[in-house]
Amino acid sequence: MIDAFEKLLYGLSLSLEPANLLYALIGSVLGTLVGVLPGLGPVTTIAVLLPVTYHAGSPLGAIIMLASIYYGAMYGGSTTSILLKVPGEAASVITCIDGYQMAKKGRAGPALAIAAIGSFIAGTLAVCALALVGPAFAKFAVSFGPPEYFALALFGLALCATLSGGSPVRGMCMVFAGLLLGLVGVDTVTGVERYTFGVMAISDGIDLVPMLMGLFGLGEILHNLDEKEESSLVASKVGRLFPSREDWNESKGPIFRGSFIGFIIGLIPGGGAILGSLLSYTLEKKISKKPEEFGHGAIAGVAGPESANNSAATASFIPLLTLGIPGNAVTAVLFAGLLIQNVQPGPLMLVKSPDVFWGVIASMYVGNIMLLILNLPLVGIWVQLLRVPSWILSPAILLIAIFGTYSLRSNFTDVVTLMVFGAVGYVLRKARLDASPLIMAFILANILDTSLRQSLLMGDGSLSIVFFRPISATMLACAAIVIGTQAYKYIRGQRMLGEPETIA
Repeated sequence: MIDAFEKLLYGLSLSLEPANLLYALIGSVLGTLVGVLPGLGPVTTIAVLLPVTYHAGSPLGAIIMLASIYYGAMYGGSTTSILLKVPGEAASVITCIDGYQMAKKGRAGPALAIAAIGSFIAGTLAVCALALVGPAFAKFAVSFGPPEYFALALFGLALCATLSGGSPVRGMCMVFAGLLLGLVGVDTVTGVERYTFGVMAISDGIDLVPMLMGLFGLGEILHNLDEKEESSLVASKVGRLFPSREDWNESKGPIFRGSFIGFIIGLIPGGGAILGSLLSYTLEKKISKKPEEFGHGAIAGVAGPESANNSAATASFIPLLTLGIPGNAVTAVLFAGLLIQNVQPGPLMLVKSPDVFWGVIASMYVGNIMLLILNLPLVGIWVQLLRVPSWILSPAILLIAIFGTYSLRSNFTDVVTLMVFGAVGYVLRKARLDASPLIMAFILANILDTSLRQSLLMGDGSLSIVFFRPISATMLACAAIVIGTQAYKYIRGQRMLGEPETIA
């Protein structure tokens, strides 16, 4: 424990360097901004800014900026949830329920304050836990061989198909699509082209960065421009900001419980902030002495979910940095950001890039302090930004995405990839299909393919080795339980409805 905190102090010294502080500030401001503006979200912003990080002075500074955009959006997303009943990003959707009702009653200030303070406490606790759990995860992951990585990839695919939201059928369809796209290119073992259809531009595979920017950046922008609905502020003035003593008493328990729930959920690939905030809200409503207040302005319904989504956002860095496996769409984009900086996330990251590992973790605490300052005294400014029309904002982001994609490799094929997947992302949004399982499956496809072949070589052509090694067998059992549980719920639900589900 002492060693972990010594290394955390080392990371803190790196994150407090002037250049890295500047990157953290830029990311925090951008994160809060995109969290406040409905429809953008951290995935879109980080995807659009990936080419910018290629020209950053250091890998650590670039990743600090991207990471601070992520948890900054978790802070900012509560503003629109409370004032507009429109989540600035997906994880804040639960905050809409009671936050908006509090604003309607003239209590927007305490709701915004408790959301920011709860996020700060949760983020701080999660950073301390991250320092303890991260190295242990890395040591555990070093013992992984091909069978373990094959089972882990399958477990990750099962989780992202079922926990990403929506129907498991839709999730599985997106997973299979992602696997197919991930296998495009020349087979590294046989040298045979797979799914290229004679197109030389994709013989090396589909590039991850323009694909991400298209699906989450361009696709989201096109969808927002297509939406005609307008929202109005429930309160132009926030009023009294700080919570009363009674508010504090009602919020303390939910903040700490939400922090714990969010951290545990964040460790699970495919879980993430949305599931953490939902579980926190459900728990608080069940154990509350006044459950009838939930849905009508209960401050615990804001404190718990906001704490959970920030804690989960921090915890999601553990599987990314120590296992090299992204747990959600945002960490999938961060995975690409690490690769751009020639940093390979995984068990050896602590050995090969300890400065990036500990610097990023420590910077989260620095970023949380910045975000607390940005979100409490400056809340009035963020409220005014809600009036920026999307027809001004979206074309500007679109231009940044196009020029940024081309500047990355000066390759027009990347721009074509951006456009193609922008159209795909738009169609998926219109069809209400989540692109997150597709991206995670795309990243896991290479791990799955390589580890499967290596496992077959280790087992002399038999895959039984995967079933007889304790870790891999346990992961396969967990994957089977997840799929079986979801299949049972799906079949039971269809029987109750009496009609089959359609994909669209």
